[in-house]
Amino acid sequence: MLNALRIANLSLLILFPIAWFAPLMRAGLLPLFGLSEISVISGMQSLWKSDVALALLVTAFALFAPYLKTIGIALVHFNLLKDKTIPVLSWIGKLAMADVFLIALYVVVFKGVGIGKVETGWGLYMFTACILASIVISALTPKAKAAQPET
Repeated sequence: MLNALRIANLSLLILFPIAWFAPLMRAGLLPLFGLSEISVISGMQSLWKSDVALALLVTAFALFAPYLKTIGIALVHFNLLKDKTIPVLSWIGKLAMADVFLIALYVVVFKGVGIGKVETGWGLYMFTACILASIVISALTPKAKAAQPET
């Protein structure tokens, strides 16, 4: 089971960057005009121009938190980091889930206003799946490590 968790966790190192550039949503002011695609990266680029403090927060939660957690769990899987760090790594990963809820909130607000049009993109589902997979992997890691014979 530990090998499967290792492979799944290492695959997140590839899947997270894809999710960051994938379209989270398509938004437009009026339904008659074309919709522009918004990704995690394009959203952060806009934030850096308008609100640096919020941009730092989103960058920390959307990019650094999930990637740091994934690397940390990989180090635990390969016995390069102590198992005692798993609760801290799990907590770091949950910070990234806040981004998914924030994006969902934006979609609900824009749809509720009725002025513009917002459609969710496949990147939102991919980003959410990556975050949820990371949470499951970190939850299963202690059991897999306990079942692993000492080498």
